[in-house]
Amino acid sequence: MSAAQSADRYDNVPTAAVYDTFAETATRLAGRYTRLSDTAPSAAERERWWQKTLELRTIKQAVPAHDRAQLIAHIDAWEAELARLRNDRV
Repeated sequence: MSAAQSADRYDNVPTAAVYDTFAETATRLAGRYTRLSDTAPSAAERERWWQKTLELRTIKQAVPAHDRAQLIAHIDAWEAELARLRNDRV
């Protein structure tokens, strides 16, 4: 999905609802990373996924709730990451 298509799907959506989608997507991805960390076959792999969880939390906290462009960009990136993880069966 291009950036224009993504922004279009939020044209008539209040910023508060965009933020809710942002937060929900972050939560889904954090859950996936946490599960991957919890089930990792090695300490190094466990740490890798845990660090991704922490990075995601830092990014989520840094994005202003009123910045639609950043919210949408992160939603798109995180949805793509979730799809990649699902397709990779990781």
